[in-house]
Amino acid sequence: MNSNEAMNPDLYPDLFAAGGLGAALERLAAGLGVALTVVPHAGRTSRSAGIASSVPGRKALSVSIAAEERFFIVSGWREGIESVTGGTTDPAEVVLAGVAWGRGAPLRELETRFSFLRVGERAKAAERGPAAVVALQWRDLRRRAAGAPDVPEFGDLVEAAHAEPRLRQLYVFSSHWTLGFSSCTGYPFRTEVAIAPALGGSPYRVMQRPYGTAIGEAATAGEAVAFAVSRLPDDLGPAVAGTAEDAG
Repeated sequence: MNSNEAMNPDLYPDLFAAGGLGAALERLAAGLGVALTVVPHAGRTSRSAGIASSVPGRKALSVSIAAEERFFIVSGWREGIESVTGGTTDPAEVVLAGVAWGRGAPLRELETRFSFLRVGERAKAAERGPAAVVALQWRDLRRRAAGAPDVPEFGDLVEAAHAEPRLRQLYVFSSHWTLGFSSCTGYPFRTEVAIAPALGGSPYRVMQRPYGTAIGEAATAGEAVAFAVSRLPDDLGPAVAGTAEDAG
């Protein structure tokens, strides 16, 4: 198949002429007089590419194009956390942002220099260390639980878990009201234990990998938390930066 087959030449004549997004970014970088290394993006299509980073933990800046309008979309991840995201109609801005990302420019600098980039609160917290990410996540979760009065069991579980120091030091996340506790702050998470709230008359359920089957049940949130803590490794410390994949 022609590498340009899925690309609209009316929207992207420069990309079409170059043979794809990656080649066009390299050509543009040469014209701007900056050094840039393009790496294949997941899927390896002419519509996406990555701008390599030399900074440990920073993945290549992901670049893709929109189908219905001329628009370049970027996303940069570090240690399992999306650090920057945004979009622009100007590919030169993408190239310059990619160069800055690849050399390790701080997030504040990236946000200041490139108005199309957005930096999330988790990413800013990550620059202060994993403990800051954990604390932010707990604050957000407790705020969300307080805003869900129709599911009091969820709020009870969140507060009971937060009151337990061994769980409070872990990265907490929720899915379908179930709380997961990870020993790393990045995705994919390394979930040590999970607790489902008592909904519809069912008991609280404590789960470990895999999460299809409960390893314990409890009548109250406090009892469920106590049982979950009893299943944690004795030497488990605070959540660290990175992902489950980093642990091998």
